[in-house]
Amino acid sequence: MVKEPHPGRVKTRLGRDLGMTGAAWWFRHQVAAVLRRLQSPKWDLVLAVAPDHEGLQSRVWPAHLARIPQGAGDLGARMARIFRTLPPGPVCIIGADIPGITQQHIASAFAALGTQDAIFGPAPDGGYWLVGLKRARAVPAGLFEGVRWSTEHALSDSIATMKDLRIAKIATLRDVDTLSDLKTLTDLSR
Repeated sequence: MVKEPHPGRVKTRLGRDLGMTGAAWWFRHQVAAVLRRLQSPKWDLVLAVAPDHEGLQSRVWPAHLARIPQGAGDLGARMARIFRTLPPGPVCIIGADIPGITQQHIASAFAALGTQDAIFGPAPDGGYWLVGLKRARAVPAGLFEGVRWSTEHALSDSIATMKDLRIAKIATLRDVDTLSDLKTLTDLSR
């Protein structure tokens, strides 16, 4: 899932300390790096873009990658729509602000969906960087409804909307929401 990297519309918490233009620049280059790393013949990489019309026609993202609109609503409504509208088969949705993500993480998620109905890649802040569904049966009604996004409850709230599904977790990875997150990642890479 990606947004057009306009200053003040992406990574606004990071932008409070780094400046909105700097945060948008970081996001644009971070997404480009993730897209390069994650392209593989083992899966289809599809960009869920926002805003819809602008994202579908954007020159910012690689033209060879398929795109679908995220549509309206909160993050949960947009993710549920993606799960309901893509062609049959397992689907993983990731955030674009995860510097540590590798092809091995994605392969691990799809492998887990071989025996599980749903998969999460937790983040240390109580959220998650990946959610996947096998989609062998209907996507649960009420999926992601009532989730307290951008809080330490996002993962547990999301799991609670998946009643009767077998759920597993894979590696914990950090996302970048604030300057502190960015500094932590920089310190860890030294």
